Amino acid sequence: SIGANLLLAPPDAMALSLALSPISFNAPMAPAVHNVRGSTARMETLSDLKTMAPKLNPVVGYFDPLKLGEQTFWDNTNEETIGFLRHCEIKHGRVAMAAFVGFIVQANGIHFPWAPFNSITTLSPPEQWDELPDAAKWQIILGVGFLEWWSEIRLDGSAHYMKGGKPGYVPPFSATPDKLPHPIPLDLYDPFKFSKNASEEKKAAGLLKEINNGRLAMLGIMGFLAEAKVPGSVPLLTGLIKPYGGEVMAPFYTTIDWSSWAYIPVKMQ
Repeated sequence: SIGANLLLAPPDAMALSLALSPISFNAPMAPAVHNVRGSTARMETLSDLKTMAPKLNPVVGYFDPLKLGEQTFWDNTNEETIGFLRHCEIKHGRVAMAAFVGFIVQANGIHFPWAPFNSITTLSPPEQWDELPDAAKWQIILGVGFLEWWSEIRLDGSAHYMKGGKPGYVPPFSATPDKLPHPIPLDLYDPFKFSKNASEEKKAAGLLKEINNGRLAMLGIMGFLAEAKVPGSVPLLTGLIKPYGGEVMAPFYTTIDWSSWAYIPVKMQ
């Protein structure tokens, strides 16, 4: 039910990955590299990024004005930093795609028929999040936290994305069922095994499409939230998005006091 809740969760829940960025973007503790199923760990380089860029967008090509692809974060090598950035982009693109779809679904009044969802009548997804009880919010947050932990711990022995592993890879639950608190019947990637026999070429092409769709979804969901918070800020969405007077970056509060540099949530009475 966690997966279903995430898909239909308000965009605030999806945007939570950005709100919790100090947690998500701490340098991961990369485990030692292991060869799994005969695979060979390989670190991507700046040259690989420049080679991949035209495949993603032949018009723009390689575009990195901040020179992030040349940096070294937290005393890691440039190749390890590239692995971190690649994994982050794919992960946040996936979250944004779920958020984009979830926003549209909930803005049209589609929701679960049971409590507490059946008592929420507003068509503004951010307001729907505000009306959820804290217990429901914590379920979503802890569910996302578990998925984050699972993608980092690599109990299946696969190489970490900062140590030559594949960026975007999430270990299947079915690989180590004895390590789970209870059985999880469906994997995050390809739960119904539609791509089980797909060629490596087809999988590589699918990953390029996923990156492009994720980039577009990140722009899309932020456009939705910007128009809701500041009506008219996104001309193409003017009149289509219900205005929102709360704070999308405060998951348990509706306003924030910005009078000082400190983050001071202020709960409305």
